[in-house]
Amino acid sequence: MRLFPLTFATVGLSAIAAHADSNHAVQQQGAVISPPAETITASFDILAAHAHRNANQVTFHMTTNGVAGAEQPDPNGALGGAPVWSYVWPTSLDPSAVGFEEETGILALAATSHPDFDDTPLLDENRDGDPANDGLIWHSHWVVLTPTPDCGDGALAVRDIPEGTTPKLPATWPGLPIFLDSPGFTPLFDGPEISVNVGFASDVDLAEMSYDGVTAALRVNANIHAPLLCVTDVFDVASGDLSLPGALN
Repeated sequence: MRLFPLTFATVGLSAIAAHADSNHAVQQQGAVISPPAETITASFDILAAHAHRNANQVTFHMTTNGVAGAEQPDPNGALGGAPVWSYVWPTSLDPSAVGFEEETGILALAATSHPDFDDTPLLDENRDGDPANDGLIWHSHWVVLTPTPDCGDGALAVRDIPEGTTPKLPATWPGLPIFLDSPGFTPLFDGPEISVNVGFASDVDLAEMSYDGVTAALRVNANIHAPLLCVTDVFDVASGDLSLPGALN
């Protein structure tokens, strides 16, 4: 099933920039505003990405042109090749702000759905007593994104953890060999809006944090690793060029 006419065989910073002109979105009161696009499925068509701060808590919002979260991927039937659909807020924060090794890529908050696997082992999202069968339910992650040639020319992926290395990782790292955290922040849906309320350590400097909004698909490598999780489709980018123009208000 193909819901999205806007697709790329390989997706990275250069592909995102080529996709949209630099005036695709404007900044209003810290938010990143994006016009509607008839070619994008409404639930992934971004109208605004915005974030609000209260002390060390930040609520990330995304407003869509449809019902946010209404579309979810069909199961692949196996981990290799499994699809992942996501609402993503790339940020300017260093990955060390949430417990990853410093200076390792783009720190992004993501809300994801993927029916073929569960990567929140500490949580039982559907409350059926089994914490390992909840991947389809929208849930949150911190991820570190980095250009990864093995995903394609200029493509991005969630940063891999090479075998035999032990980088610094958050306490709620789910055990997959990638820079992925499962912090347990619950995505909330309200019609066209998705929001995620995030807590940061008190010593994290949020004053200059900037952000963007992206809707995208990723896919697990058929070989399971090296790389594990590549960005394969970009549905929409709030700024148009991933310039992170959003400011906290």
